[in-house]
Amino acid sequence: MKRINYIIGLSLLLLSALTSCDNILDKGPLDQFTNDNFWTNANNVEGYANTFYNEFTGYGNGNGTGLFYFKTLSDDQAGNSFTDWDQKNVLTTNNTWRDSYIEIRRANIMLENVPKISETDAVKNHWLGVARLMRAYEYFKLVRMFGDVPYTDKALKITDEGIIYGPRTNRDEVMDYVLDDLNFATTNINDVSSKISWSRSMANAMKADICLWEGTFRKYRNTNDGQPAADAVGAQKFLTACKEACTAIMAKSFNLNSSYQGNYNSVDLNKNPEMIFYKAYKQSLLTHSLINYTSSSTQMGGMTKDAFDAYLFIDGKPLNSTTHDKNLVAPMVNGKLSLVDMLAVRDKRLSETIDHVLLYNGNSNKRFTGDMEQTSSTGYGVCKYDNGAIPINYRNQGSSNYTHAPIFWLSVVYLNYAEACAELGNISQADLDNSINLLKDRAGLPHLSIEVGFSDPANNHNVSDLIWEIRRERRCELMFDNWFRYWDLVRWHQLEKLDSARYPNILLGANVKNDPACEADKSGDWIDGSKGHEARDFDKKYYLYPVPSGQINLNPQLLPNNPGW
Repeated sequence: MKRINYIIGLSLLLLSALTSCDNILDKGPLDQFTNDNFWTNANNVEGYANTFYNEFTGYGNGNGTGLFYFKTLSDDQAGNSFTDWDQKNVLTTNNTWRDSYIEIRRANIMLENVPKISETDAVKNHWLGVARLMRAYEYFKLVRMFGDVPYTDKALKITDEGIIYGPRTNRDEVMDYVLDDLNFATTNINDVSSKISWSRSMANAMKADICLWEGTFRKYRNTNDGQPAADAVGAQKFLTACKEACTAIMAKSFNLNSSYQGNYNSVDLNKNPEMIFYKAYKQSLLTHSLINYTSSSTQMGGMTKDAFDAYLFIDGKPLNSTTHDKNLVAPMVNGKLSLVDMLAVRDKRLSETIDHVLLYNGNSNKRFTGDMEQTSSTGYGVCKYDNGAIPINYRNQGSSNYTHAPIFWLSVVYLNYAEACAELGNISQADLDNSINLLKDRAGLPHLSIEVGFSDPANNHNVSDLIWEIRRERRCELMFDNWFRYWDLVRWHQLEKLDSARYPNILLGANVKNDPACEADKSGDWIDGSKGHEARDFDKKYYLYPVPSGQINLNPQLLPNNPGW
């Protein structure tokens, strides 16, 4: 009889003790768990499943980076050091490849054993749904990064060499399995209101994210990218699944939070009506360092000129056609280059995302009393995640920040819904009014109409005016969030927009013409965020990461590697 690893058993007991009233001393000896006596009840299964929460990194743990702000390979942000492609070379290992297969095996073990527990079918199906949800999530991450990957729905043993060392499965086939898992999860996971545990709404939010990505990826992919030809039927299937998942959430009692910034800098998201699922941090117990990175004396990665220019003016028009003052030269006010007047005529989200003065070498700034002097790589400082009400020793010193991190929330559902409807070609004015026009209300902008009424010369995606405006809305609403922007460019097949030789504004920052003493690197009157490096050149092979060479050494059937590698 095969024993479950002792350390895993100990971890399960500790997790179970944290989530129930049972005293850990009431449990059996730690070294006597087996597959027969562990898989007996829902409490044990819950303890086992709690490990999956580690996959939602939020703002990170301690000094570790999370999925907000830190990912600077995009056109939204120039880091405090030059950011080049992650995948320039074939590496021996890749953390996503390794970690995702660990979690897939964990999910498959759970799927094989949950039917044994002494519970009702509804209870069993809930936990089977959780396992299939997380298996879907892990395979999605693998496919998104590597394309074709080995697929198994078994908890493999060392004797299963035919599967372990088998070939890769076509990525479309894997994603069809993912959709099957998502459909089961959204049907069977408990429909509860909890925002920090498994719920049907949380499962639908994940389904919407994954299905929007896959639907648009299949629609826009093309052989010029080294990808298969576009798949209109598959695109429609996944986009329809996204729309259905969003509709299910929108029928619930979620509402937008009154404060945009309040979604990101709150010490308590439990009462936030927009939250579907969030990661709770606790002072001195579970903390992160996001605020510290954006409010300490270490130079922060700042917003690019390209991103700043993407925000609409309060007349609902872009930079090219607004009736408001479009001057981008910041005036000197009390020794600082001020953005106050510029921000007053822009989308409100911009003023809740960046500082109201420019921060750069030679002219730093203290955001709140008692702060360290802050600088930004582009002049545009990131204030979106900061909260001045937090005691300073818990805010910008070490890894002691304890603001909560949104994982799935309503504004993303609205964005997903509007984009899916538009990509399906059946969007109505009511669809816009019930989704992103609610976001525009919060941002102080006029509503978007089906007939947009203007064409933005900045539209370089070869899409309709309406889809361009929906993509703009997504970019501004999710600025610096969850590495959305990078993967959005991948699924739209617009990754070449990260080529800084062709699109130099993605590494430029603010205009500092009115500060002749500015010490920052400049290109003309604009701060240069390239850090003196050569341009970041695009190669179509970057649409996929290479399969790690260490895995190929173990299993030559993983060859050929991805196109270009």
